[in-house]
Amino acid sequence: MSLDTLDHRAPSLFKQQASRTSQLALYSALALFLMVADARFKITTPVRAALSVALSPVQWLVAQPVLAYQNASRYAEVQQQAVAREDAARKELVVMAQRAELADELIKENEHLRSMLELRERSLTPGQVAEVVYDSPDPYTRRVVIDKGQADNIAPGSPVLDEKGVIGQVTRVYPTRAEVTLLIDRDQAIPVFNPRTGARSVAYGDASSTRAGGLELRFMPSNADVQVGDLLTTSGIDGLYPTGLPVAKVVTVDRRADSAFTRIYCEPVGRVQGVRHVMVLKPQGRTEHPEAANMQAQADAEKADRAAKARGKKEAAAAEKEKAAVEKAGTKAAKPAKDPA
Repeated sequence: MSLDTLDHRAPSLFKQQASRTSQLALYSALALFLMVADARFKITTPVRAALSVALSPVQWLVAQPVLAYQNASRYAEVQQQAVAREDAARKELVVMAQRAELADELIKENEHLRSMLELRERSLTPGQVAEVVYDSPDPYTRRVVIDKGQADNIAPGSPVLDEKGVIGQVTRVYPTRAEVTLLIDRDQAIPVFNPRTGARSVAYGDASSTRAGGLELRFMPSNADVQVGDLLTTSGIDGLYPTGLPVAKVVTVDRRADSAFTRIYCEPVGRVQGVRHVMVLKPQGRTEHPEAANMQAQADAEKADRAAKARGKKEAAAAEKEKAAVEKAGTKAAKPAKDPA
């Protein structure tokens, strides 16, 4: 018989194991004792403090992933809110800028319209406001098209001005449109008056001129009393333009010793380029076609120019004769007298 098969366990008679009920009662009593003792005498406070100090690094380490996730979520949320607020602010800024620009434009248009109304009231001539639709496609002319025509009682020859002065004249009228020839067009001429001296002349358009301005007073006598800065207004002798409307300012006076005439260049006071709203006045007196009126004005001006040119030649000839007479008298005075023999 092998010894390994022998049962080495103690007999049940000698077993000292407590029952489960006894264990439950013992542990319950111990727990109750500890609770009462802790409540009355705070016996576990040092133990708790020691455990708190010992476990604080572990608690901090365990809490880091949670804190990192919370911070990342909060940062992403704040970032999205900031981006949304920035986009909203940019859109609002664009809208406010557009409104401000529109308000400024409306204020300027209102000022222009008020100025044109005041200019019309000063001229005591009925008129109506029109808007420039587009410029003429012809590169060799200076014309614009407005949004008023025969349906609005626009007549050929009507003066056109902005808030500062005359800029042109209606030359062609269509049912709903009208063509305006600007002052600087090469085929345009307008009788002008110099309030400072009372002299009358005709201003010719020449936008292609290398001189500044775009208007020229031709065949003016060399002794003409014209100064830079003189304001030229409409003379009214053509029967189309009211008297006293501002037209141009003298910017260059070219006097040459070898010429009997002075070249005078002027600049329109009105905006002949880039104008948007204009005032169309009713023609004064004559209602003939404006091109015919311009031709007649040019013919009258050429006639006056020829007369001025002839007068200049006569004055030059008289000056030459006077100079020759003075030289002859000087020669006789310088000739020595003969000694009597």
